Amino acid sequence: MKRTQHFFRTTAPLLALLLTAIGVEAASSTKNNKNTYFVYVGTYTEEASTSKGIYAYRFDSGNAQLTPIGLVAQTTNPSFLAVHPNHHFLYAVNEVGNFKGQKSGGVSAFAIDHATGKLTLLNEVASGGADPCYIIVDKTGKFVLVANYTGGSVSVFPILQDGSLGAASAFVQHAGHGTNPKRQEGPHAHSIDLSPDNRFAIVDDLGLDETLVYKFDSAKGSLTPNDPPFAKADAGAGPRHFALSPNGKFGYVIDEMGDTVSVFSFDAAAGALRPLQTISTIPKGFAGQNDDAEIVIHPSGKFLYASNRGHDSIAIFSIDPEKGTLTLVEYVPTKGQSPRNFEIDPTGRFLFAANEKSNNIVVFRIDPQTGRLAATGKVLDISQPVCVRFVPIE
Repeated sequence: MKRTQHFFRTTAPLLALLLTAIGVEAASSTKNNKNTYFVYVGTYTEEASTSKGIYAYRFDSGNAQLTPIGLVAQTTNPSFLAVHPNHHFLYAVNEVGNFKGQKSGGVSAFAIDHATGKLTLLNEVASGGADPCYIIVDKTGKFVLVANYTGGSVSVFPILQDGSLGAASAFVQHAGHGTNPKRQEGPHAHSIDLSPDNRFAIVDDLGLDETLVYKFDSAKGSLTPNDPPFAKADAGAGPRHFALSPNGKFGYVIDEMGDTVSVFSFDAAAGALRPLQTISTIPKGFAGQNDDAEIVIHPSGKFLYASNRGHDSIAIFSIDPEKGTLTLVEYVPTKGQSPRNFEIDPTGRFLFAANEKSNNIVVFRIDPQTGRLAATGKVLDISQPVCVRFVPIE
């Protein structure tokens, strides 16, 4: 009996330490899982590209470790991606003018394997217009909305129970032209986004110099013109992408041809955009060719980031929380050529800049106090990256 008591007296502390260690390890493992993501990259696969489709990486935001998975879906020009709110499905545009015999681009639906990150093709549908370049999933997870660039149109597709896409529930063809005869000879729908309440679809049309607003019926998947139907950009500005502040009070448009960000107040009840400010994305005196590309607001709502193709930088702005106006913080070189798209990870700690023409993605760390960027030294080599999306690993 004494020996048994002695055994427990001597081993209990060790056992407690062991259990504590196991508990700490388990908690750490759980924490790491919560901070681990699949990073999906959409690419161009044609012409000089060596890419074959969509690629993926595992990303641990706790230590910024990246592990390549490789090609997860072979498909043509999956330039822009969208993730379903349930994280089980991923959708890609196929940015071509003639997709598998259809006189339009395509949209591909995939199921996500959370064990491997691989994608399984569910189905493909014609996008309704040439060169679809932007795609989102609505807040309910019932519809996919697509902007067709060369086609100058927007389409809506219902998401079926298995994640595949049904026949289009809405199609709107834009008409008209802008002031630049080479680039604005007709409509060029470049993006489509939704208001936080899912009631309004906001479309940037580079060819028309307009940011159009549609009423979106999330029960029917329909689009009808709002009143007012659009906000007009400066002549030749070429509105490209749109971002709403987290509080939904302010809208921001990056103007590809004007090298500016246009700031608007947003009336959430009426779906109306009213101009507040226009600010340059490039330094004074820069004389080279530049085309703006992407615009993203930090999850905190404090900072806005815009990419410059030509100046090859990210312009960082602070956001006035009351007025919504922007103040320049700095320009940061993206360490590559032609930063087309970039994305901030869900934790708000890292920015992934996709440099299309230098075939790499450069990872930056974000200072949460100032919004400034610092290169982590991590660079992903991938042919013609266009779009970056994160999916939590479950």
